[in-house]
Amino acid sequence: MRAVEWVRTDVPRAEFQQDLLYSLGAFMTVCRIQRNGAAGRLLQILEGKKDPGPPPESGVKEKDPAPVAHTEEAAVDVAQLAHDQIAARIEGRFRGHDLARLVDAILTAEGYYTQASPPGRDGGVDILAGRGTLGLDSPRLCVQVKSSSSPADVTVLRALQGSMQTFQAEQGLLVSWGGVTSAVTSEARQSFFTVRIWDAQALVEALYRVYERLPEEIQAELPLKRAWTLVLEEDEE
Repeated sequence: MRAVEWVRTDVPRAEFQQDLLYSLGAFMTVCRIQRNGAAGRLLQILEGKKDPGPPPESGVKEKDPAPVAHTEEAAVDVAQLAHDQIAARIEGRFRGHDLARLVDAILTAEGYYTQASPPGRDGGVDILAGRGTLGLDSPRLCVQVKSSSSPADVTVLRALQGSMQTFQAEQGLLVSWGGVTSAVTSEARQSFFTVRIWDAQALVEALYRVYERLPEEIQAELPLKRAWTLVLEEDEE
């Protein structure tokens, strides 16, 4: 066993550029992440700063999808790498109100009748959704979407709960691309039966569930293909 000190546990994966995510996806339990100035970049992220990206002398471009791995990082979690690439595509193509457009398409594919707010001030709710042909059946849902890479705080959660009362919705969904603070996680537990929270990971997983039923224009902006791979037992590796 090795002792571990968790310096921060609230940094969303979206804060890391693709080459760092590629290195962090190594299969090895213990390894040294050092190429492309990784150590200094990780320290800056821990201090709340943006990932400055690989240094110019590394020859790696910021948007390179999959840099060639060095030998100490050759074994890579391919599924996680693919997930990170998809998340990066969503972050690049669905900024601001467009992220609400993607969430609206996912909910529609899930069988909800939705009404999305236009760009601009939304009155505390981005999407209203309900079941049934006209969206009048339960559960009635209020959705708030935050595309920022910063974690949402408790004011966002409380605003959603206020909108649920205003619109007489039984359930609420907070979609925060940058995740939520620990205070939100703690407070949301009190609303377990009325509120759900999606971070970037949960949103992408929801996308996987309904991808074949999404509109063609969404699929064109986010072209995905299902791939199968063999899962080896430990003694076969």
